[in-house]
Amino acid sequence: MQRREFLAGLLGMGMVAVGSSAWALRTPVPTQRKLIVIMLRGAVDGLSVVVPYADNNYYQLRDSIAIPRPNIAEGVWDLDGYFGLHPALSALQPLWQQKKLAFVHASGSPDPTRSHFDAQDYMESGTPGRKSTADGWMNRLLGVLPGATTPTRGMSLGTVMPRIFMGSAPVGNMAAGAGALRQTALDRPQVNSAFAQLYQGNSKLAQLYQESQDTRQEVMGAMDKEMTAANGGAAMPNGFPQDAARLAKLMRNDSNVQLVFMDLGGWDTHINQGAAQGQLANHLQPLGQGLANLAQGLGDLFDDTTIVVMSEFGRTAKQNGNNGTDHGHGNVMWLLGGRVNGGHVAGDWQGLDDAHLHEQRDLPVTTDFRAVLSQVAERHLQLSDAQLNKVFPDMGQINSHLQLIV
Repeated sequence: MQRREFLAGLLGMGMVAVGSSAWALRTPVPTQRKLIVIMLRGAVDGLSVVVPYADNNYYQLRDSIAIPRPNIAEGVWDLDGYFGLHPALSALQPLWQQKKLAFVHASGSPDPTRSHFDAQDYMESGTPGRKSTADGWMNRLLGVLPGATTPTRGMSLGTVMPRIFMGSAPVGNMAAGAGALRQTALDRPQVNSAFAQLYQGNSKLAQLYQESQDTRQEVMGAMDKEMTAANGGAAMPNGFPQDAARLAKLMRNDSNVQLVFMDLGGWDTHINQGAAQGQLANHLQPLGQGLANLAQGLGDLFDDTTIVVMSEFGRTAKQNGNNGTDHGHGNVMWLLGGRVNGGHVAGDWQGLDDAHLHEQRDLPVTTDFRAVLSQVAERHLQLSDAQLNKVFPDMGQINSHLQLIV
């Protein structure tokens, strides 16, 4: 056998060189491919995020809050000759040009509710229209992923454990903002020891307490290395761009982190929504900058990461009398990542004329949000059909021609 054929055979068997002369089997890391889900609570106006500027109905429906067409003052950034990106999201332009950013328009939950509480509950449980579901779909996803589950394999950034992560699989939780890594009373050895003795006689409480402490120590240890090198352990500033940058450091330093959820509020723009500038733009700018920071901060890890941004429902196609928009139906989902088939707006777009609006007022949902998430789970996280059925048990057969992951 020729040397070249021999080497090709070894590579085909998954063998790689270790050091100068040794060889070893290349073992796939179960947590190599990552998923980050960002929930925009309050129902962001998707028609202002990815603007159908080529549809004249858009400007007729929104005389004071429409985003101008491309190539004029404060206009959208042209995406494909029909849709444009809100100018406050200019930080995402490089990702679009690199084809690592895609959108799915007219997507969302098929349930028609306009209640924030119910719609968020359905999107987080993954079972639209059914309130009795006990767990969230990201917790079920943790349960079917291959490999051992560690305390930080699933991580939530926020003050409370979200519905999407509720369930039997353990999930870590880290506060967002500047105080996330501040030392607490439980970090003092004397207090920690006292709590350990207190729960010693109750095996279940003792186990829960120890798991929570293990999670915190793992997170603190991973962050401490980077923070010490950068600024001597100074606290991080507030805001999503900073939280996103810190999340990227956490994921770089702890390879166990695979699934992450975080949420952002402030998108319920009934009054004075604004156009290229104003209330909504002021929220979109740090969101776009934070996503760009996250992509940059992940470095090579971004190639193995998919980021999904979604909201519970969209907003009315026509603006209201308060220069805002009310609760609607269809919205737009965002996907970013190294394996995302980016540079295009996917989905079944039908226009904004009365005949195609949901109840003659809202963007319809032509793509079920579970079709998007299941394709990410199948093609990015490599789940089987049986595993997908456990994550989204009520989904059934959804015909989808989406090509979101390469």
